[in-house]
Amino acid sequence: MSKEKLIKRLRWYYPLEKFHAFFTFPLLAIYFLTQYPFIKSIWFLYGMLVCILILYQGQKYWQLKLWRMEGKPFSQVKNLKFFKKTKQINILLIMGMPFIFAVQLLIVNWNEADADILIWSFAANLFAVLEHINYYHTQLMVDNTSDVAYILRNKKLKTASLAKDLKENRF
Repeated sequence: MSKEKLIKRLRWYYPLEKFHAFFTFPLLAIYFLTQYPFIKSIWFLYGMLVCILILYQGQKYWQLKLWRMEGKPFSQVKNLKFFKKTKQINILLIMGMPFIFAVQLLIVNWNEADADILIWSFAANLFAVLEHINYYHTQLMVDNTSDVAYILRNKKLKTASLAKDLKENRF
């Protein structure tokens, strides 16, 4: 993808990620709470919180990539530290998912009618794990022809852009 196309893409992509982090996912969490009792929503809310934190990291990363391409100044050292630290925090939060699930199962008297709550909760937590993988390990999102061409040519998914930058210790 050419530099101009990438800049054009990042100008709408990072604000979209920011919109999801600060509006879409919090709104989904609020809507969920209007439909289900808080005590039965703890695991769902935990997954949504982890999603929001990871989406925030993603939008910040894409913003920095755009700034770099546009020649805007930012502290590379400070931001590399931020992403290395948040990667560790994400792993701890992901490791907490089974614990939160176990607590949720213990404190609630579940019945068959609550199956949809557990399905949505599982989906929220799974999405958070997949977002972490998508940003910090392997790019799971295939949303343009360049990504499809790479997969067809190499028969595998790409290494995530943030993962490459962290490995190279530069943006």
